[in-house]
Amino acid sequence: MALLEVKNLRIEYPSRHGVHAAVKSLSFTISRGEIVGVVGESGAGKSTVGNAVIDLLSPPGRIASGDVFLDGEKISSLPRDEMRKVRGAKIGFIFQDPMTSLNPLFTVEHQLVEAIQINLGLNDTDAKARALQLMEQVGIPQPENRLKQYPHQFSGGMRQRVVIAIALAGEPDLIIADEPTTALDVSIQDQILNLIRELCVKKNVGCMLVTHDMGVVSNVTDKVAVMYRGDLVEFGPTAKVLGTPEHAYTQSLISAVPRSDIKLDRFPLVSYIEEATEMKPLDVKNHWLGQSEDQRDYEGPLLNVENVHLRFVTRDSFFESRREYVQANEDVSFEIHEGETFGLVGESGSGKSTIARVITGLYPPNSGKVTFEGIDLTALKSEAERRPLRRQMQMVFQNPYSSMNPRMRVKDIIAEPIRFHKLAENEQQTTSIVNDLLDHVA
Repeated sequence: MALLEVKNLRIEYPSRHGVHAAVKSLSFTISRGEIVGVVGESGAGKSTVGNAVIDLLSPPGRIASGDVFLDGEKISSLPRDEMRKVRGAKIGFIFQDPMTSLNPLFTVEHQLVEAIQINLGLNDTDAKARALQLMEQVGIPQPENRLKQYPHQFSGGMRQRVVIAIALAGEPDLIIADEPTTALDVSIQDQILNLIRELCVKKNVGCMLVTHDMGVVSNVTDKVAVMYRGDLVEFGPTAKVLGTPEHAYTQSLISAVPRSDIKLDRFPLVSYIEEATEMKPLDVKNHWLGQSEDQRDYEGPLLNVENVHLRFVTRDSFFESRREYVQANEDVSFEIHEGETFGLVGESGSGKSTIARVITGLYPPNSGKVTFEGIDLTALKSEAERRPLRRQMQMVFQNPYSSMNPRMRVKDIIAEPIRFHKLAENEQQTTSIVNDLLDHVA
């Protein structure tokens, strides 16, 4: 008997434009001890399937038809109270976004111990010991100190490891992992995947692994399900699907994966299109989108980072000698020239995002200097002085969920900086720029 069986699942989202089928008549199984990878483009319905299995579809989404079985028991129509007993204890879920998965008002220890006690019924002492063990398993350094901290005191990669620890806390029979290693460096990613693999082999746990990383799929999974626009287009053993794909979309998806040993001028694209559509050219003739800027007067490095030091207080005290710190950046120096792509790599928690925030002025450094086109950014004391440079230096944050205001529509979020910096002559041109930007990233 399969651990998880999904039969003819159809998930719909009603809207004013009609009903959108996010998932169409999907069927697959996961056995105990088996890892099934679910791959496909963004919007293919991968995460939607995982949310549907544990009854966490965002309204107005609903299961229009089909059934979900866990160990032969139908769970797709369980009452809410009964479904709560399934989550955590029988199905662990590793969510894609760690920041919105963790409560910012409680320490990591509180949230981890709570999950352990609810699902395993351990006392305070045993639950805290188990929490410490889980923190060590997912590779968090100094777990005794880290347990007492809050989620905002962790880097994105470390928060993801905490979410993974919480998902494993209830010792579930099935793990649904939605992009579990996206924010992790390769060494920690390998550690987490080995931990999941070990759970599946030793404890006979099943795993549904949603990912974009074809390398992870080839190394870890036993079977692969390929989704395209809500349809399951191919399903089978990993070696067969990746080695001799039958569906045209799977072939295109695999061929689009760039090789690591060759530097490409342009990444390959997924060329499969179910219904041929003609892409209209971007309308950039009347505004700045796609047009080059004027030649710079300054001839030196575009960005220069010199001997930047930054540390955070982890334990505050009136007396300097009693304060405790964590060194986020220590004597960091590099420069970036115009037209150059600069890669900054390292383990999660090594200070990569922190130095980016120092450069953009979100964190003031303890010492060191950051210059942009010859202007010393660390010498600018007010927002009024920094504002003219804001447009020239933009940051794409790691977490899109906490980067966007959930109360605003997408078009208004994109239009806000255009209006703020007065980049359009009127609202009609603002709308035109927003539409072109959306087409540009589609």
